[in-house]
Amino acid sequence: MDCVALFMLLFLPGLHWTAAEETSWTYTGMVGQSEWSEHYPECGGTSQSPVDVVTTQTKYDPALTPLTPLGYSQHGNQPFTLYNNGHTAVIELPDWMSLGGLPWLFSAVQMHLHWGNGGPSYGGSEHTINGQSAEAELHVLHYNSELYPNMSAAMTQRDGLAVLGILIVTGEETNPAFNNIINYLSRIRHANQKVFIPAFDVQSLLPEDLGRYYRYNGSLTTPPCYQSVIWSLFNERVQISKAQLLKMETILFSSKAGDPDRMLLQDNYRATQPLNHRAVFASFTAESGKELTSGEVTAIVIGIMCGCVGLAVIVRFIIKTIRSTSSWDVLTNNRPAPMQRMKEPEKAIEKQQEMVLNSTSQAEKREERLSP
Repeated sequence: MDCVALFMLLFLPGLHWTAAEETSWTYTGMVGQSEWSEHYPECGGTSQSPVDVVTTQTKYDPALTPLTPLGYSQHGNQPFTLYNNGHTAVIELPDWMSLGGLPWLFSAVQMHLHWGNGGPSYGGSEHTINGQSAEAELHVLHYNSELYPNMSAAMTQRDGLAVLGILIVTGEETNPAFNNIINYLSRIRHANQKVFIPAFDVQSLLPEDLGRYYRYNGSLTTPPCYQSVIWSLFNERVQISKAQLLKMETILFSSKAGDPDRMLLQDNYRATQPLNHRAVFASFTAESGKELTSGEVTAIVIGIMCGCVGLAVIVRFIIKTIRSTSSWDVLTNNRPAPMQRMKEPEKAIEKQQEMVLNSTSQAEKREERLSP
């Protein structure tokens, strides 16, 4: 990366460029989000980011193949630079890290985070899905290194940038990959502070499933809001612990170390922007992309187990019934017929009576022959 591009990179506060800009923008206040377009005209454009992804209105595109991080895991021995630019925490990436699965090869530039304020209000991510925010969002920024020599040349071109969006939710377990960043935030608490941190596996920050994502054409989410970004927003969320999120939300300041008033760096996310007839494509169908909550998964598992137990009970009952019936039949067939035993004496008596009658009849016949 040449010197000009490196200079601009240091002043990229997330997805924006503030070098040589006289106007100091903020998320709220005098030059807040609603005033950006007055100072940065492209912030009022028709292809702005972030957006709300309404899943029922997305279009399935079978040509969207799984994204392929190249060199993300091969970080080498050179440390990364972690920088507080007053708007977010930026991690500079070596340009030999790149992204495949797009029409061109895109080289990595930096990654950064967006979050909320730790209060009861839910929010922190820039993109939303079906109107639902996540607690935070990670962006990994790349420039089109096939068509343009550096970041500064690419960022104003419609096909110049590609950004990965990763929605972050909270759970009970700590995510060790994010500790590679969070554990060093205390060393860049104030704006313009930076520190070298050990290089780590960047791919460990990404979701496991890189094949299911939403794709649309949009912009940088902060001034100057250049409409030059090919967005890929992953469907799968990444989880960090509540303690990790709290540290992210409460440890950094947007003010400089020497400023009399210290201002916490919070709510550094832009509101969703109108689609303005843009299409949002999905790399997966609604059926294949349907996610189950942990409660639904638990219910399904319990249901399957209960079904198996119930089926085993029924089978055992049927087998027991069959065995009982077979045993009864065997016993019944082997028992002597009771009526047969009762009829044998009766037949003997009848035979004796018949013999007596026959003897009597024969005697009478002899008497008749002997009588005159």
